Amino acid sequence: MVNIVNAGIGIIQLVIAIILAVVALYIGFSVFGRITKGIDEQKELAKGNVAVGILIASVFIAIGIVVQSGVAGVSTGISKALAGDFLALVVSFLQLVLGIILAVAAIYLALNVLDKLTEGVEEFEELKKGNAAVALEMSGVIITTAIIIQQGVLGITAALV
Repeated sequence: MVNIVNAGIGIIQLVIAIILAVVALYIGFSVFGRITKGIDEQKELAKGNVAVGILIASVFIAIGIVVQSGVAGVSTGISKALAGDFLALVVSFLQLVLGIILAVAAIYLALNVLDKLTEGVEEFEELKKGNAAVALEMSGVIITTAIIIQQGVLGITAALV
């Protein structure tokens, strides 16, 4: 009987994780669309602009890295809520939202720093031209930032949940 209950809890956690992932990807893509200077990502993708595709893929990977650590906290929060500690569930959701906000802010900051470091290169203009080298450079910054932010989100999770 205990295994059935644990399986049920696991299914609930999986469904919540899927919902959170979809919401986080939607929010992340929407926000990223606002910080890309003069690029209509959907039109560029429709034209087959590989550089923009690489960059968007890196944003999705980065969001996944950060959200994964937040979902771990939510799973812990769900387990504690089922044991009667409902505050842990609320705190874990707040921690996930904070993680997403921090990730988007850190990626934005990292791209601005990259822009200052590479003064001779207009990254967003190069993306419009389909420059895959620039897309890979920016993707590296985005994914590296997400990996570093993930550790911070895990630290927040450990402290709060």
